[in-house]
Amino acid sequence: MSCNMHWLCKMFRIESGWLILVSHGNIEQGKQVIIINEIVRLNEDPNVQGLALDLPESLYSSKVLNAVKPEKDVDGLSDVNLGRLVRGDAYDCLVPPTVCAVMELLEDLGGKKVLLVGASGAVGAALQCMLQREGATTLSCRWKAPELQTKLNHADVVIVGSTKPDDVPVSWIKPGTTIISCSRDLVSGKRQKQNYGQQNNHAAENAVGSLAIAMRMQNMVKNIERWIQSQQYRKWDLRCLKLQLLSPVPSDIEISRAQSPKAVDVLAKEIGLLTDEVEIYGQTKAKVRLSLLERLKDQPDGKYVLVAGITPTPLGEGKSTVTIGLVQALTAHLNINSFACLRQPSQGPTFGVKGGAAGGGYAQVIPMEEFNLHLTGDIHAITAANNLLAAAIDARILHENTQSDKALYNRLVPVVNGVRGFSAIQFARLRRLGISKTDPGTLTEEEINKFARLDIDPSTITWQRVVDTNDRFLRKITVGQANTEKGFVRQAQFDIAVASEIMAILALTTSLQDMKERLGKMVVANDKKGEPVTAEDLGVTGALAVLMKDAIKPTLMQTLEGTPVFVHAGPFANIAHGNSSVLADKIALKLVGEKGFVVTEAGFGADIGMEKFFNIKCRASGLVPSVVVLVATVRALKMHGGGPNVTAGAPLKKEYTEENLQLVADGCCNLQKQIQITQLFGVPVVVALNVFKTDSPAEIDLVCKIAKRSGAFDAVPCDHWSAGGRGAVKLAQAVERAANQKNGFKYLYSLELPVVEKIRIIAQKVYGAQDIELSPTAQSQVDRYTRQGFGNLPICMAKTHLSLSHQPERKGVPTGFILPISDVRASIGAGFIYPLVGTMSTMPGLPTRPCFYDIDLDPITEQVKGLF
Repeated sequence: MSCNMHWLCKMFRIESGWLILVSHGNIEQGKQVIIINEIVRLNEDPNVQGLALDLPESLYSSKVLNAVKPEKDVDGLSDVNLGRLVRGDAYDCLVPPTVCAVMELLEDLGGKKVLLVGASGAVGAALQCMLQREGATTLSCRWKAPELQTKLNHADVVIVGSTKPDDVPVSWIKPGTTIISCSRDLVSGKRQKQNYGQQNNHAAENAVGSLAIAMRMQNMVKNIERWIQSQQYRKWDLRCLKLQLLSPVPSDIEISRAQSPKAVDVLAKEIGLLTDEVEIYGQTKAKVRLSLLERLKDQPDGKYVLVAGITPTPLGEGKSTVTIGLVQALTAHLNINSFACLRQPSQGPTFGVKGGAAGGGYAQVIPMEEFNLHLTGDIHAITAANNLLAAAIDARILHENTQSDKALYNRLVPVVNGVRGFSAIQFARLRRLGISKTDPGTLTEEEINKFARLDIDPSTITWQRVVDTNDRFLRKITVGQANTEKGFVRQAQFDIAVASEIMAILALTTSLQDMKERLGKMVVANDKKGEPVTAEDLGVTGALAVLMKDAIKPTLMQTLEGTPVFVHAGPFANIAHGNSSVLADKIALKLVGEKGFVVTEAGFGADIGMEKFFNIKCRASGLVPSVVVLVATVRALKMHGGGPNVTAGAPLKKEYTEENLQLVADGCCNLQKQIQITQLFGVPVVVALNVFKTDSPAEIDLVCKIAKRSGAFDAVPCDHWSAGGRGAVKLAQAVERAANQKNGFKYLYSLELPVVEKIRIIAQKVYGAQDIELSPTAQSQVDRYTRQGFGNLPICMAKTHLSLSHQPERKGVPTGFILPISDVRASIGAGFIYPLVGTMSTMPGLPTRPCFYDIDLDPITEQVKGLF
């Protein structure tokens, strides 16, 4: 087997002299299996763009020829290629080289009779097709056929596809007949000498072989040109799905089940993804490889839209639903390419109080149960990586406490197969310590001590274990109580998985290399000298990257109307930065094209998720948003206007179900404040009023008028929940107009400012606080992080989402309050400092009646019930 043609085309030859050992089987069949296995392997090799076969005649079976992927079939002999040839798809098919050579040698075929003798199979079929296209009358015949003499005597052209038997005399061929012989080995040029008599002065035997080789090269060039063309941006060919709207609107899961989603590989092709850029997970989910960013690096980005909201009720105000309704309107109803980029929901709220996050009504991601449960396992990967690092911290402290320097060093750098050497990550640690030696045996005792001992101060450990469940009893735990841990006991805690710094890194990373570097930079504790200890110091960076290698790829799904959605990363907005991934946004912006839209969502109110989107995510991505869509509801505005408390799981009071213009007007102060916050960043804002059936026309008009007076570019009522994308068409049109406005985007603060000043700017300009107050612990942490060189990072406030202030019960627009900063922590890998405001918890608890009471599985149909 030989390899040539560089990377453009891989060719292999199986000579008859090959020694193939096949036990108790047919030798030819054994060869076919080997050939097909090799073809299948080359089909999946992204560096092989074309495949040409040079085989003994007996091995040119249909199975072998059709094993070659049509797009790599340089010889054009697969059934798919032949079908395209017959259909006349000149661009999509390749004509077999031998057929091209024959056609080059023949001229003026109109009305002539052409006889194909011994030319069967794919080549024979292609010859007949091409000859008939040129106006010839074609006949075919076997050498042993009784009517052969008659046919030869009447033919103007004879094309010989296999060796002429000796018992067929040349006298059967009428004088002046053009004879072309195709019975040869295409690449090697081997040919059995044929004698067709001197009277046939139009015989063309040797020319076919040389021409066929040239034609194969021509096919290779054409195949590469097609491949290059396939790497360019492709216009969408999207088939949207029709909705069957019902009234009253059924449950979310009933609506999801009633729709038949497209197969995800079909959706991927419709939006211009290549086959090797997609990893299929079942029928409706797929991972998208990051190689697409390199392929489309020169493609201009589309418009970038952020969906944020006013300060919500505990029920949520429908930002995800608006996001889905907006892209359904843009693509399914206005024929504008659009992509929704959403966070993956945590299992905590899904089984706790809030439920799923796939949207709702007729504006959903489907299948919603797959969206809300496990998806492609990204959160599980984060949990595994996070807890591996947590285990490494405690294990390292234990081993350092119970071993001498020499014993510790010998175990860290063991002798393997008689050789002792440092691993790659240990070399990196040596370099950080300023030790240039490469032989483990040459380190001094002092160098061994520096290398082997991290001297972690247990009281400074900030890295916690995580689990993706709301479990209040894990907020404070004790670890190390077993006798095997030799008295190393310490207090610790669990966070919810989506609060892990690894989740934040996943959401903010820009490449696999960037993610690996960020994972290594994560600070997990300080040593006893007050210096930071990182994941890189613990030697676990590579293992973390391995656990995250698939999670870094965004997951492709679809809306109820068949428009594309990326689901990727899921940090909470109150205890993390609350945005989906940079990578999903970047890929989507390339795929939609210059005139398309990417719509992403920030968690909770604009004061929380949007502020972090601008100051943290946009700094990491370098992307500039075109428009902010600010979601409001009459229900939430009434709450801010002095309405009674809204409690999850409890019926709404009559103030929320009956018209009350005064409550709405009073509550619009929160909407006005959130518009002002958006304007701090210089981005146009469109208010989307998510309409409920209890909202009166007067209340809807009032909100829209106040929003426009307060500086919104436009304010649009939306009923996508009950009408799908059609109910958000006016919103989509407003967003399209706003995206063409002048954009004066700017960050809220300079990174060069001191940490405390950056916190103060957010507190005063965004939350409306009079000032901030740091606890002694918080101030000490700020001083430590500044001393360690982390003072120039952006700020990620961990604060309640239920109020602009730190007190959840204070609605509307609180003023005059002092914002208490109880603690300050650092996510160095993610790239931000996060102050904890008040008594903010990073592990939610379950309510009295969690959502799981209603969730069940039908053992017969295996369908999930009760999700919402």
